[in-house]
Amino acid sequence: MKRTEITEQTFGRLFGARPTGKEGDDAEFMRILQRFIFGEVAVTGSLDDRMRELVTVTVLVVNQTLPQLKAHVGASLNVGISPAEIREAVYQCAPFIGFPKTLNAIAAMDEVFAERGIALPLAEGGTVTEEDRLSKGLAVQEPLYGDEIKERYAWLPGEFAEAVPRWLTELCFGDFATRSGLDSKERELLTVVMLAAMGGAEVQVKSHVAGALKAGNTAEEIVCALAHAMPYMGVPRLFNALNCAKELLTRK
Repeated sequence: MKRTEITEQTFGRLFGARPTGKEGDDAEFMRILQRFIFGEVAVTGSLDDRMRELVTVTVLVVNQTLPQLKAHVGASLNVGISPAEIREAVYQCAPFIGFPKTLNAIAAMDEVFAERGIALPLAEGGTVTEEDRLSKGLAVQEPLYGDEIKERYAWLPGEFAEAVPRWLTELCFGDFATRSGLDSKERELLTVVMLAAMGGAEVQVKSHVAGALKAGNTAEEIVCALAHAMPYMGVPRLFNALNCAKELLTRK
């Protein structure tokens, strides 16, 4: 099948529309963009539309490219991703990019939900209490990462040696990773993409590639997710992520 035909099929499935022809002031650019993303990248590798759109949503949240985020929240709904699943992909970005940027993304997401007639607020997805968020966070963290962070930051002065690793466990793994909507395998794969898209977080990319593999992702799925993210985050960040994780991704 020709690339233009694949583009038309993929674009129609995601957006319920036809790709750009000759209309618009920058139609030539849009044709390059659409044929590459939807005619090549989106059909290379094993991931299905659901995971590809969750990857795309994650990268757009990191980038704070909110108009495109709104378009892909809509596309996610079009391919059958539930509002709760989309919400979780957005929410779990908070410990990595900060709460203000995540709030920007939540506002854009909720605007699309409202336009689609989806009742807000969605049902709560939290599964922890104030009393057990640490223990439940540890139950998620330790099988994937052990005591790596606690040991790495034991040198911090005073109460920070205990507080910083605990915050990581309680916030990243307790408050977010235990939530309903996405499983551990999916969350770890999206976290790899998130860190790659941030740039400058190659140490964390490598660590989370190891975690994603332990959570059940294959090397091919991880590479596919990173490659799918490339048109949205750029080629250098794809290569940085692949290079830092090469040892893990080629291990037999």
